[in-house]
Amino acid sequence: MQSADRDKSSVGFTVLELVCRTKERGNIMGLLERVSTLIRANINDAIDRAEDPEKMIKQVILDMENQYMQVKTQVAVSIADQHMLEKKLKENEDAGSDWMRKAERAVDKGQDDLARAALDRYQTSQRLAQSYREQVDDQKAQVNALKGALVKLEQKLDEAKSKRDMLLARHRRSIALRKAASAQTALGHNAKSATFDRLKDRVHHTEATASAGVELATDDVAERLTRLDRDTEVERLLEDLKSRRLLPG
Repeated sequence: MQSADRDKSSVGFTVLELVCRTKERGNIMGLLERVSTLIRANINDAIDRAEDPEKMIKQVILDMENQYMQVKTQVAVSIADQHMLEKKLKENEDAGSDWMRKAERAVDKGQDDLARAALDRYQTSQRLAQSYREQVDDQKAQVNALKGALVKLEQKLDEAKSKRDMLLARHRRSIALRKAASAQTALGHNAKSATFDRLKDRVHHTEATASAGVELATDDVAERLTRLDRDTEVERLLEDLKSRRLLPG
């Protein structure tokens, strides 16, 4: 009776484990789905469509880092679960072998009732071993999937980080070019021509004023020199006239 109770308890515990593990696999599948979305995401397109690309790429990298840490933690937990399941598998396989040896000894001694009880325990151990064997196989597949996702996510994260500076520089450059184009459009070709024409006229006016000043100054000097020459000639003529008239100078 106690043996049967223990068998039921073991089977019940295994069923509970299966339920818990089914729920855990559902959570892991959700995590892998989120990671898969990040891995498939086209960072360049996301940046180009974003209203604030700098904020967008920082958020993308932050999301990847958070998911990376979650997957990395889940990989460690899943590996630990795999080792635990492998240990329980071996325990049930060893228990099955032990119950078979006990059944053989009971048969050798002609104790069929004891042999039947041992064989019943053997079958229970075999069923539990098979259940754990299936769980181990599922766990190994899960661990491999998580490891693969971790590697791909790490590569995507490295790619995002390496592109971050380039993408942001490209974005800032596009903003600068857009502002320059807008300023050029606002200014317009005619306005620029008019501005240069006004500047050219102002320069020409300044040059003309300076030239006129130079000419006026030159004319004044020339006039004074001419007058000086005339005065000198008048004095000479006066002296000459007095000399001819025998008048004192």
